[in-house]
Amino acid sequence: MEILRTVAELRQWSRAARGGGNTVGLVPTMGALHAGHASLIRAAAASCGRVAVSIFVNPTQFGPNEDYAVYPRSFEADCALAQAEGASVVFAPSVEELYPAGAATFVDVEGLSHRLDGKSRPGHFRGVATVVAKLLIASEADRAFFGQKDAAQVAVLRRMVTDLRLAAEIVVCPIVREADGLALSSRNTYLNLAERTQALALSRAVRRVEALAASGKRSADMLIEAAGQIFSAEPAIRVDYIELVNWATLEPVETAAPGTLFAVAAWVGATRLIDNTILG
Repeated sequence: MEILRTVAELRQWSRAARGGGNTVGLVPTMGALHAGHASLIRAAAASCGRVAVSIFVNPTQFGPNEDYAVYPRSFEADCALAQAEGASVVFAPSVEELYPAGAATFVDVEGLSHRLDGKSRPGHFRGVATVVAKLLIASEADRAFFGQKDAAQVAVLRRMVTDLRLAAEIVVCPIVREADGLALSSRNTYLNLAERTQALALSRAVRRVEALAASGKRSADMLIEAAGQIFSAEPAIRVDYIELVNWATLEPVETAAPGTLFAVAAWVGATRLIDNTILG
């Protein structure tokens, strides 16, 4: 497996792969890879002839008081996992490679970028959309693979790809969870033992809403209140949002319908976690 460092190298590799009759899959990551990332790489390898995994901690999606400096980095282990799961290359550029000196161009998906996580993390989705656009253009990928855990991000990227008429297909893969239900996240490593137990409130809230919706309960107020009761039992948790929204627009809905996104975000200690489900 090759490690590529420049956009020119990635583009050359991609064009050679496609020239050989292969489709190209891209798995964008910030590293600190876990079983959730592994599932994305396997999905890409199963449907594409060649797979590039990007490992890049993107500074533009972090706020000034967020964890960019301490975000977990484990490059050698990440490369080993990527290779084991079927990656053809790892793309690991420097910040200067993706954001050359004087760079003044960013991608801002208006409306969606200011909802859910974008509301509590101003500028976050502008950074995400910008770096993913750069990666899609550099790799000329046919398909890009993302996890459903980042459902709001997926909505933003789908709109970006549609609006910019980019050729890549956005492929969404299921959330991967620990045996006790906690959604896998690189930030889970920040949790101490007590916080790890408290964090299960997110998956319990998701399961509670899934069960109510399956039993015919469709009122957004009822579902949100039921989830809120789960969090009320964990007073150490600070809820960011509990929302029932249209997955395409991220706008609130009054009644759940098939395909409606139920999403939660909460602070457990100093760690912000997210979880969600697609109802129906």
